[in-house]
Amino acid sequence: MEAQVYGFTQDVPIDVALYRRIADGLGRTTPPGMVSHVAIELPEGGLRYIDVWESEADWDRFAEERLHPVVHPLLQEIFGDNLPPEPERKPVVVIDHWA
Repeated sequence: MEAQVYGFTQDVPIDVALYRRIADGLGRTTPPGMVSHVAIELPEGGLRYIDVWESEADWDRFAEERLHPVVHPLLQEIFGDNLPPEPERKPVVVIDHWA
């Protein structure tokens, strides 16, 4: 039986311009354990991420070591020291991924 990958969706209240700044800060090197990351613009505003990782531990490591050091300073430009809570991640059951 194949190991279960970790998948989630996350709706974030940011625009494409801020997303591009985050992406620029992260660089284009694929993080260890990432299978897929898709960002889509929602009609009502904001973005939705659809992520698949080899494991939740891989995601957690990426978020702690690479994502948060880029995102937090950008959010501080907007919110100062009163950062908003991280948007909820909604786990999904990945039955197949094709890359």
